[in-house]
Amino acid sequence: MHADTPYADLTPDLVLDALEALGQRVDGRLLQLNSYENRVFQIGLDSGHFVVAKFYRPGRWSDAQILEEHAFAHELVAAEVPAVPPMPLQAALEGASVQGDPPTLGFFKGHRVAVSHRRGGRSPELEDLGVLTWLGRFLARLHLVGAQHPFVHRPTMGVAQTGRQARQWLADSDSLPIEQRTLWLAVADQALDLCQQAFDRIDGLRLRRLHGDCHPGNILWTPDGPHFVDLDDACMGPAVQDFWMLLSGDPRDRQVQLNALLEGYESIAEFDWRELKLVEPLRTLRIIHHSAWLARRWHDPAFPAAFPWFGSAMYWQQQIDLLRQQIDVMQTPDDQPAWMMD
Repeated sequence: MHADTPYADLTPDLVLDALEALGQRVDGRLLQLNSYENRVFQIGLDSGHFVVAKFYRPGRWSDAQILEEHAFAHELVAAEVPAVPPMPLQAALEGASVQGDPPTLGFFKGHRVAVSHRRGGRSPELEDLGVLTWLGRFLARLHLVGAQHPFVHRPTMGVAQTGRQARQWLADSDSLPIEQRTLWLAVADQALDLCQQAFDRIDGLRLRRLHGDCHPGNILWTPDGPHFVDLDDACMGPAVQDFWMLLSGDPRDRQVQLNALLEGYESIAEFDWRELKLVEPLRTLRIIHHSAWLARRWHDPAFPAAFPWFGSAMYWQQQIDLLRQQIDVMQTPDDQPAWMMD
């Protein structure tokens, strides 16, 4: 497989053959689900049930990193934290193999795949403060499991791995237009320095295993409450990383939402309130990381189709303006935005 088009051979027949080779009796029903980084399919079984198969992007995670993700999901389920863990697999046909204990990572014709039961649900209603309080309790339970021991192989959410590596990759590539290159790099460096200062000022900052990409699209709500459907970005980091993407609206709205989340969280676990000063630095790191992610994936045909505006001079000027805004916010008194100072 060519690194720029890693899924070129991932035809419907290969997807179904992979599931059969890994011990699943499929009935031919196949629906591709929305995912850019990996390829994800809903697949019907002879039993009448559905499973979800995730084909991991080659070269992104090592086998050890994927297996840590799987083990974390199973730890959560064992602690009765609602999550959807990968199923045990078996190499049922020649050409297939499995790894893990239990064996949850399958291999077939150069592809790595995990399979889980399909779990339904809808997006959480984040305007409902009761829902936010429930999500706060949910996150506290997840973080209590995450604090039991660290990841060994997966990354850490912080300035070095999340921000500076992304900045350096863009600097070393031809992704930045000549007209904006010098200015974007200068603004990114200033923003990253402010991010590092914010992290350094929290003495004894505690890192733990996190969901890592906790936005509403990765939480499904049922009458029984929420559950996570994707731990692909699980990492080490501060607890607040799993909070800030759930906040939206004007400053007053965000403050009310944050209060509801923390009310639920602190009914289960202690929260280090100093971490609130990391919300804007973490947002800044995501902005820089997202630009590098799009640039790294640009030769995958799915990306130009989904993000046609990326790479233009206008895009990079907007990024410069956005980073300048973040710099202004991070330079407020105590590096804490006004909406958190009410």
